[in-house]
Amino acid sequence: MSVDLNTLKTAGPTITALTKPFWDAAAEGRLTIQHCEDCGKAVFYPRPICPHCWSGRLVWKDASGRGRLKSFSEVHKPGHPGWLPAAPYVVGLVELAEGPTILSFILPGTRPLQVGAMLRLAPIAIGGRVLPAFKPVEPEQRRS
Repeated sequence: MSVDLNTLKTAGPTITALTKPFWDAAAEGRLTIQHCEDCGKAVFYPRPICPHCWSGRLVWKDASGRGRLKSFSEVHKPGHPGWLPAAPYVVGLVELAEGPTILSFILPGTRPLQVGAMLRLAPIAIGGRVLPAFKPVEPEQRRS
């Protein structure tokens, strides 16, 4: 990708009291997700109650940053004109090691992208903010 993604003129996320911990962590280059103190399951996207047991006892914890690519799409015609300079780019569904699935920007690796590929968190500045993105784990990184 030859465009500086940080210079894109894109709409920013809508930050609410519920999502603020997620976006604050993202600004620091971390991925944080909710965990239920009653059933122990990880939860994403941010919610006021656990979708597994309906408990309201959700706490924020940093995720490992590891995941697996469930599906992906190469975007050639973005829905927002601010993304045109970056096209084509890839978005994908990433199943986090903690369980939940997140839709994310996927950075290129050295090999063609495949469903099932192992990914790692690679925060990136896009449109003046840091967002959680992922990139493929290269073969030499799997051994370490």
